[in-house]
Amino acid sequence: MDLREYLRVFRAHWLGMVLITLLGVAVAFGWTLLQPKVYTADASAIVQANTAGDAGDSNLSSAMLGNSLTSGRVKTYVALGQSRAVADGVIKDLGLDVSADQLVKQVTVTNTVDTTTLKVTADAATPEKARDVAEAWVRSMGAEVNRLETSDPGKKGAVFLSPIDSARLPDSPSSPNTRLALALGGLVGLAIAVGYGLLRYTLDRRIRSVEQVERETGKPVVGTIPEEKTFTADNRLLPFDGGTSSSSESAHLFGIGEAMRELRTNLQYMDVDNPPRIIVVTSPLPGDGKSTISSNLAVTLASSGQPVVLIDGDLRRPMIDTVFGLPRGAGISDVLAGRATIAEVAQRFGNGQLLVVTAGKVPPNPSEVLGSARMRELLKSIAREAIVIIDAPPLIPVTDAAVLAHSADGAVIVGTIGKTTFEVLGKAIGNLERAGARALGLVLNRVPKRGSGAAYYGYQYHGEYYRGDDQELPTGAVRGDKPRRRGDAEAA
Repeated sequence: MDLREYLRVFRAHWLGMVLITLLGVAVAFGWTLLQPKVYTADASAIVQANTAGDAGDSNLSSAMLGNSLTSGRVKTYVALGQSRAVADGVIKDLGLDVSADQLVKQVTVTNTVDTTTLKVTADAATPEKARDVAEAWVRSMGAEVNRLETSDPGKKGAVFLSPIDSARLPDSPSSPNTRLALALGGLVGLAIAVGYGLLRYTLDRRIRSVEQVERETGKPVVGTIPEEKTFTADNRLLPFDGGTSSSSESAHLFGIGEAMRELRTNLQYMDVDNPPRIIVVTSPLPGDGKSTISSNLAVTLASSGQPVVLIDGDLRRPMIDTVFGLPRGAGISDVLAGRATIAEVAQRFGNGQLLVVTAGKVPPNPSEVLGSARMRELLKSIAREAIVIIDAPPLIPVTDAAVLAHSADGAVIVGTIGKTTFEVLGKAIGNLERAGARALGLVLNRVPKRGSGAAYYGYQYHGEYYRGDDQELPTGAVRGDKPRRRGDAEAA
């Protein structure tokens, strides 16, 4: 997985990853609150040689011999400092209610390299107890050293232990280390969050980007339609200028208009010598917005001056009459049944280039009606004069769309970003191919317009880059976008 894939993982699951990281920090903080506080105090002593020549002691003639003697004793005294004998002396001195074995575990005696200094580190539940234990430990060690050298705890021998630094009262606990715990909690949480993001990315089979879709399906993405929250069930049509005007009423539709013109151009230049004239618009499952896209594609084509016939081929759940606000009346089913002609049921819209044919009366056998020879002949005759857009049912629940696509030049399959899975999309393409129909391409619907999601989903909201001749491009915009967009509008 390259850097771009990692960035996509983060953009898709950043909120969950941040929450997991914060949870790791919170757990670490809670752990520190539950741990008993431990205070640490240090005291130090030095191993010295007795050069005063006291009675009963060896007569040491030089300081060099004294240094040699003390250096040889240091390691022995470090081991002595971890003995139960020293701990018993401390317990007796301070009147502690603890066993010698337990107290030994709370004290550490170390020796600084190349010195005769011993450092006593004592841990306790309170600052006062830590200080008292450290100082009492030094005293008890001194007594045990004297016992080894002279058999008398109170009498110094040739080598003795002398305190040099008393223990200070600690002002904060040494454990738990809250800062270290929070840092470790954050790192562990971040590691888990990254693992979570990668796992979600691996297991999440919903379509997320143009590159993913084309790589998984082998089909081109011919359009990316931005999400438009202002669309409602009764108001989801572009104006017949394609949403290019700067009026306040249509400004919010500019992105949809740009996307539909891009879809129109991609379909027109799919085969320059023989562009598709009969196009079925379908989807894997209901709810992907195929009716809205087919209607707006027809409006966009008609706005460019081309004659277009939009046919509601969904004879099970017709929607074109709702999109255009038409009453339920005679339609394509009536034409196929011989009860009306296409001229009688077609209704003209906009600039006169668009004719809308609704579904009409719902027949009991939609697949047979749509796959009839009469339907094929009707489509061919209309295609001689106009581009035919057919809003078809979903591919997976029923076979109607595959039957229609077999009689057409191909089908455009609409999938929803973040909803349609690759398995569902693959099954829909398979149903189309088994019927001997051609998939012209895929359209990704409801793509976010702004923010990290727009880049992640592969759609850049270029609608903000061009509002008119006198508007300059914003910083970061590609200069080539402006003439390309205008050239597309002018060519239409």
